[in-house]
Amino acid sequence: MEIKKNDATLNRPEGERVLDAAYVMVDLRSYVDQLHREESYSKNGKNGITVFKSEGLTQVLTSMEEGEEIIENEVEGFVTIQVLKGKALLKTSEGDVTLEQNQLVTIHPHVVHSFRALSEVDLLLYTIPVKV
Repeated sequence: MEIKKNDATLNRPEGERVLDAAYVMVDLRSYVDQLHREESYSKNGKNGITVFKSEGLTQVLTSMEEGEEIIENEVEGFVTIQVLKGKALLKTSEGDVTLEQNQLVTIHPHVVHSFRALSEVDLLLYTIPVKV
């Protein structure tokens, strides 16, 4: 299996990290700490980092300050949002649900949803594309 890595960026100049390999070990606490230290978090109130990416699955770790929102998001694939820390509100046309630490929700493709941090939250988002 070919190992896939990201490239260093202006926001993350420290170098590349493995995004796909036979296995990818992810230290969530270390990445959460990194997200909170980066300028993007203090400037925008939220920050995220892709920790795994393949044709069949993408995992993104996201941190948001209380009150921050993602408004009317729509994804072509399935989305699972797992709350690692904090409390958040998910809104869809089907209704609202409050999510707390150690809970997750899965959303079907093309379901428009909004997400608001009710406290500082750390989330692990999984997206799985739908094959056409």
